[in-house]
Amino acid sequence: MRTFIFLLLVTSTNFFSQQLLTPKNVDINSKLIKDETSEAIWYTENAGSKTEIGSIITEFKKLSKTDLLIKTTVKMKQAPDASWVDSAIVKTSNFQPVQHSSFNMMRNMALIYNKSKVTGYYLDKKTQQKEDIEIPAENYFDSSSYPMLIRFFPLKENTTAEFSIFDYNPRAKKGVIKAYILEVKKTDLNGKKVWAVKTTDDISDKTTNVTYYIDPETRKIMKQDIEMNGKKMYMETIK
Repeated sequence: MRTFIFLLLVTSTNFFSQQLLTPKNVDINSKLIKDETSEAIWYTENAGSKTEIGSIITEFKKLSKTDLLIKTTVKMKQAPDASWVDSAIVKTSNFQPVQHSSFNMMRNMALIYNKSKVTGYYLDKKTQQKEDIEIPAENYFDSSSYPMLIRFFPLKENTTAEFSIFDYNPRAKKGVIKAYILEVKKTDLNGKKVWAVKTTDDISDKTTNVTYYIDPETRKIMKQDIEMNGKKMYMETIK
């Protein structure tokens, strides 16, 4: 009887525990990663009507046998001449971050991911205040690139997962926090079966949910639904 109870406790512990995913233990199919460029239209939804906010162009480019560039360019409808570009370099095999930069109308930021710390700077363009960054950190994904990692994750129905991510926001969180896959299910999108992957993270204190609709064959993101503090937005890939 004691042996049975012990085995039951061990089984229950394994069932309810969840391993924190990092570049050291993540399992992705890097063979699916190819050079590509895609564009999505960004909408906000209110009372059943939608308004176009802008467009987002995402580029994947292999810089070498080991390094992958993920570049995102945002074009806002109301500010067509404004520049908003985010770039991240990661290891193709496991998305281990190498560096990240973000330049837009509000701020400039550059991060270098070292083995045991993150260094760089953050410039607030409104106040012209510049902060030097040096934060101890180990074994994490870049917060801007982990959504792209999910594309190549071994998706199965009812999957949940936790990811260790690094994010820097001088008015919110700085350092290593978590992102979460809350639910994975098969659904229909425009007559095609796709994966619907619902996520959240500690950046928003779990108040923002993003659902990615992923083609099971190409693993491209076809659509994103965003729920943020009662507001709804979505992005539809057009090419």
